[in-house]
Parts: sequence; structure tokens; C-alpha cells
Amino acid sequence: WISVINPSHREICGFRIHGQNVPFEAVVLDKSTGEGVIRAKDKLDCELQKEHTFTIQAYDCGEGPDGGNMKKSHKATVHIQVNDMNEYSPVFKEKSYKATVIEGKKYDSILKVEAVDADCSFQFSQICSYEIVTPDVPFTIDKDGNIKNTEKLNYSKERMYKLTVTSYDCGKNRASEDVLVKINIKPTCKPSWQGFNKRIEYEPGTGSLALFPSMHLETCEEPITSIQVSIMLETNHIGKGCDRDTYSEKSLHKLCGASAGTVELLPTPSNSANWTVGLPTDNGHDSDQVFEFNGTQAIKVPEGVVSTTLKEPFTISVWMRHGPGGREKETILCNSDKTEMNRHHYSLYVHNCRLVLLLRQEPTESENYKPAEFHWKLDQVCDKEWHHYVLNIEFPAVTLFVDGATFEPFLVTEDYPLHASKIETQLTIGACWQGGSALMTQYFRGNLAGLMIRSGKLENKKVIDCLYTCKEGLDVQLPEEVASSSLTLEGDDIESFEKVMQHISYLNSRQFPTPGIRHLRVTTTVKCFNEETCISVPDSEGYVMVLQPEEPKISLSGIDHFARGAAEFESTEGVTLFPELRIVSTITREVETEAGGEDDPTVQETVVSEEIMHNLDTCEVTVVGDELNGDHESLEVDLAQIQQRALEMSSSNVGMVITGVNTMANYEQVLHLIRYRNWHTEALFDRKFKLVCSELNGRYISNEFKVEVNVIHTANPMDHANNAMVQPQFINQVQHASVDLSGHNLANMHQASVVPSAATIVIVVCVSFLVFMIILGVFRIRAAHQGTLRDQENGKENEMDWDDSALTITVNPMETYEDQHSSEEEGDEEEEDSEDGEEEDDITSAESDSSEDEGGEQEDQQGSSRQQQLEWDDSTY
Repeated sequence: WISVINPSHREICGFRIHGQNVPFEAVVLDKSTGEGVIRAKDKLDCELQKEHTFTIQAYDCGEGPDGGNMKKSHKATVHIQVNDMNEYSPVFKEKSYKATVIEGKKYDSILKVEAVDADCSFQFSQICSYEIVTPDVPFTIDKDGNIKNTEKLNYSKERMYKLTVTSYDCGKNRASEDVLVKINIKPTCKPSWQGFNKRIEYEPGTGSLALFPSMHLETCEEPITSIQVSIMLETNHIGKGCDRDTYSEKSLHKLCGASAGTVELLPTPSNSANWTVGLPTDNGHDSDQVFEFNGTQAIKVPEGVVSTTLKEPFTISVWMRHGPGGREKETILCNSDKTEMNRHHYSLYVHNCRLVLLLRQEPTESENYKPAEFHWKLDQVCDKEWHHYVLNIEFPAVTLFVDGATFEPFLVTEDYPLHASKIETQLTIGACWQGGSALMTQYFRGNLAGLMIRSGKLENKKVIDCLYTCKEGLDVQLPEEVASSSLTLEGDDIESFEKVMQHISYLNSRQFPTPGIRHLRVTTTVKCFNEETCISVPDSEGYVMVLQPEEPKISLSGIDHFARGAAEFESTEGVTLFPELRIVSTITREVETEAGGEDDPTVQETVVSEEIMHNLDTCEVTVVGDELNGDHESLEVDLAQIQQRALEMSSSNVGMVITGVNTMANYEQVLHLIRYRNWHTEALFDRKFKLVCSELNGRYISNEFKVEVNVIHTANPMDHANNAMVQPQFINQVQHASVDLSGHNLANMHQASVVPSAATIVIVVCVSFLVFMIILGVFRIRAAHQGTLRDQENGKENEMDWDDSALTITVNPMETYEDQHSSEEEGDEEEEDSEDGEEEDDITSAESDSSEDEGGEQEDQQGSSRQQQLEWDDSTY
């Protein structure tokens, strides 16, 4: 409101506002009193301008009707303040907030959030409070926006918190949008190896696998002068301490170049070496042939396996795992008298964590003291771990190798030579033979494997290293670096050291490694400038998981049923049992293939078609049924061929065993040479045999390939007065037909099997009927020549029908009449069979065996006999 005092009592006609862009106007309400009002031209905005100041003047209406002599008042200053409304909400200055804190510490303020309000007044523009909307978090916020933790944070519990924060102005308006706050928890800096994957999968056959590809050492900025790292690969639970080839010990000696004169005293039980049958084993754990001795078991080695007196030099090697020993002696190997004299000629035993070799000299002319006992005190004897022991005896010197390391005896005792005696000795394992009621004494408690005696000294240490070296281990991928179960690295430059660590790999060179876990441990020692504040790096632990290898399937196939003439069995060559044997090894792979459509799921297909090559170490031929009678039958093979392929053969009345690590092709060639002889076949109709081959000391075993061999007995012809001139032709024909018959049966081995007893009866009946038909044929020929031409033509027709039946009779009696007709009328089938190669190959093998037995003269007789048959048939026709 405006009021103007006018002394002249003139009316007030208006007001004038002075100033630029003044959003107000003044209006006269009462001219006589001079009252008026100032009002805003537009809406006012406090946020744009809180106050307005301007000047105003009043004007009277002047004198006269034209308003002349108008007067104006003095200028008055007007101040207008615009009141605020709470029309705006708080807005945060940042879209989001981040902070990082270290675990285990309480902060006064981790970070500060800030919001603003656009209202112009103090009341509505001030932020009165902040609030954390996210529930159950260990944080709080004050009225100024400072966030702090309410408890110590744990990195292992939570690595990052996400908070939602809002704000309120003093007019209680909430922020238009809440803000996100991220708080990262950083673990307390602990010196350790970072980037270490605890589980590392190893696929067999892939070579080296890097164990620490992204590993680095966190030193927490501590200055380090040197670093030392030991890496241990724990494999003591795998077989005999690690993954090794599980061939027989004798085969391993051969592979390592020490095959001559080696005798295996703890062989895998077989028909030819059965003295270990009663020993408990580890049930084929990891396919190692390990024998357990609990203090009550011992075995006797048969006579002849090892010579009674060992000639020098010689070597004893054994794998042994033995726990803390007692006061009693525990015998590994002992050769003692069979009587109750209890004289030990030589023995190897453990006593109070000592390994002792007793070697008594045999009777000699001189009665001088000579070394008799050699003692080694070793921690390895009692640590319950597997160790490999090799003793090189070159009297009077004895050298011991334990896991390739050389040890000299700390004590050598001497004694006189043994007294002369004719008493036989007994070689035992696991105890000493003493005869009498006790029989055995000084029992061994522990595990033994691969006990060998070899004539000749193992001079080459590489051979000894080869016998115990692991096939798996840590590989640094440096030249001439041998994989082992432990490595120690030293250095002073951390970056270079980390690069070396990243090149350390796991390697398993076995074709079929043992699956399972190999624990891995990394131990670190560092030195700092200030040793008082030097950091301590904890051990890092993980494991290598060796995946299951794709196991091979060894398949034996060939001719499993055939017949041979008795003469072949009785010949010096005998009958080849496996002429067309085939050994194939395949593996089954699972491959994933994606279907054509995008929506189709992944399909897994199993493919069994991949053939692989690997070695065999044993093939055993076993007689099915009655054992071989050594008086008139045997299994034979060319020993020169076996020795040429570095294989060994042993045989008994139950079969034959061929041993040695060699290729499947070489085993095939040797098995092709195995022959069965029987020089008394009168009562023999068939014989059955079984063949089984294996790899890695029985870890992978083939199918049982069974072969049945039938004996064809030929009948003696019956004498007849009217066929004396013709009979020899048919006798030869029938005899040689038996050879053709064997070939026929080879080609048709899946058809009806030959029954020798029935065949003999059929032959006799057919021959008798054949003689009768010959006589009848002679009379009919004479009648035909005496008739007329018309009668002759009719007679020829009748003779053709009769000849056809005669031809059917004179062919191999073991064939049926229906088979003979099918062979005459359907020649195309014979050609197809010949093209298949099956019949042709089988006949060739049969005839080759026959020709070797009977020689070229018999072949000439056979050919002439066939020609006579054709001539006789032609004349009859």
C-alpha cells in the first residue's frame, strides 16, 4: 500500500517507478486521499531474485482542466522481499560414490556424500539429514554426509558393500533420487603368493602342464634381498612312491639295459611261476605287483630258479617299504640248509633300522677270515616309505645304492668259510628256512616288490637310475633337466624369479598314467635388508588332478575252429594253433559335436574306432580241459625266433607263457609260430586252447581267445576181390580229400563243426558203397556196348544220371550231398568265396602245413591221383 500527503490538497493522479526491468507497478486507488498499491506485473521467483529495490514518485493532477502546473513528490525508496516456498527436493552432487578400505580397521569417515537444494530460503535450502536406506549393513552416516563403519570389516566375509543413501532438506523433502555408494574391502596386506590355482587338472598324453602360469609374490612393499622356494610334489601314495611303469621287474631290467642273467624271485603268479600264489598282495593297487608280509607269511623258491652258489659278481635288487623295526631280525631273502643245522649261506635282512647282507664263503682250501656281514644303518629302512635297494656284490667289496645314492657299509664283520657239506639248501623269501617243527624263522613285516638276483655287476649307474626313476614329476623346461618330485630355486630379483616359477610344469610321460591327486606344496623363505622386519611368506598348497586315461581294449581275433588230418599232428612240425591271429588295441573316445541348428542341444557321440599302438608284456597259452601228456603231446615254438625278438618262453603241462616288453606286431609273429604236436592221435578227436595277452603287468588284459582243433581220422579200405585194380585210385582220392576238407572247414569255420567219430563211420560206409557201385558200373558198361545204337543213346542217358551220383559219392565223404550239388550247379558262389579271400587264404594255410609235413613227393602223388580221378570220370561219362 502507498499513501501520499499532498499539502496543496490537489488530487493524486499517478505514481512513477524508476528503475530498469522492475517487475512491479503502482496504481492509484483514491485520488483524493492519495492512496495506492504496488503490485507485481508477473509471478515472482525467490530462486531468481530474493529482493527488489527501486524508487517511486507521486504526481498530482495539476491546475486547470489540462493539468498544467503538475507537481511531483520526492522519490521514495521501496524494498520488496520475496518469500520462499519449499518447491525443490535435495539432489546429490555425484551420481555415485566409491571408496576402498582395509579390512580389520574402524574409520572415522570412509567418505562423504553431499546433496544440495535449489530453494532460496535458508529453511528450505539446507540439508538437515542423510540416511542409509540399505538395511543390515555395518555402516552409519551423520547429518553432514560422512559414512563410517560400525565394526571391523572382513575381506573373506564380504569383498564389497553396496549402499543406497538418501537425504532430506529442512522442509522434510526427500531427495528426488537416492545415490549408490560402493565400498570395496581390501585385505590386509599379507606377504603371499598370488594367482595360485589350487586345483590343476592334467589330461594324460598332453606333455608338460604349467603349474603357476600367473603366479606372483606379494611382498607388501617390503624390500627383499633374496628369495628361496622349495616345491614339493607328493606322490608317495602312488604305487611305489610315484607313477612308474608297472611292467614286471624283469621287463624293467631289460628295458633299462640289464636283462642278461636276471632272475625274478617275486614274479606275478602264473602257470610257470606259481610260488607267489599264496602271498597277499595290494589287490593290484595302481597295477603294481606288490606283496605284503605281515610276519607270518613266507615262500619257498623252487629249486633251479637260482643256482645254489652264486658266482661273482652278482646283484640283488628289491623294492621295500618297512616300518620301525623291532629287536628281531626280519629276513628279506635267505638261502639256508634244509636240515636243522640252521646254516645261512647268504641272506639279506633288516635289524634295528639296519640293512644287513650276510654272505658266507663256500668251503675252500684256505681257512682264513673273510668278510661275511655288511651293515648299513639307514633311515630309509624304517620310514614306512618305498625305496629301491641295489646291492652290487663283487667280493670282498659290496656297494649299496638306495634310490640311486651310494652308501658304504659302516660295519663289516668277518668269519671263516662254511664247512664242506653235501646238504642241499633252500631259498626262501620273507623268512629263513630252518627245518624241524618251526620250519621258518625271522619273519619279515612290510612290503616287497621286484626282488631280483642278477649275475654280473650293474656297473652303469644309468641303469640303476632307470630302475627307480619316476615317470612323473616337476619340470623346469630347461636343457638336460630331469623331472623330479622336488625343486629348490634361489634368486634375488623377484621379477626374474616369478618368470622362472611360471615355467615350472608337471610332466607324466606314462602312456597310461595312474589317475588321482598329487598334492603340491610351495615353501618360501625370504631375506630383507632389515631382518627384524622381514616378512614371512606362508606355504601355498594345492594339488594336481591326473584325469582318468582312455584305457585300451586289447582284442585277439582269428580262426577259432578248424580241422587237420591226424598225420599233421603226428609230423615233426605239428599243427599251427594261431596261423591268422590278429592283435588290435583300440580306445573309446567321447567327442562332443554341435548339431546343425542353433536351437539344437549339444549331442555327445561315442566313437570306438581309434587304434593305438602300445607294448605287451605277456601272452599265455593255456590248455582247456585235460593237461598235456608229455609222453605223446606238446606245445612247441622256435626258440631262436623268440630270442631274436628279446622275448622269453616258459612252458609246462598246462600251457606256455611268453614274456617280455615288446610290440604287438612282434607278439603276433611269435604266436604265429606256436605249434601243437601229438604223436598218438588214435584216441584224440579235438583239443582246445585259450590265449590271453596283457600289458603293464596285468593292468590291461585282452579277451580270452579260444581255439578248437579237430583231428580228422582216415579209415583203412576194405579188401575186395573184384576191385583190386580200381581200389588204389579211390583210396588216394579219399586220403587227399581229407586235406582239401581241412581247407574247406577253414573257410567255413562258422558252419557245422566236424565230428571225427561220425566222419570215420561215414568214410567206411561210403567206401564200401563206392566199391559196390564200381562193380555195378562195370557190368552196365559192358551191357551198353552190346546194345543197338538207339539202346546206346538211351543207355548213355542212364549212365549220365548214374555218373552224377557216382561223382557225388567219390568226392570228400565229409561233405554232404547237398553241398556237392551246390558246388556243381552254383559255380558263381565258389568264385565269390574265392574273391572274398577267406576260403583261399584258409586253404593256403592248410595246404602249406600239409606240404611242410609230407614233402614234395606227397604233393606229386596228390596231383596224379586227382588227374586219375578226372580221367576215370571222363571215361565213365
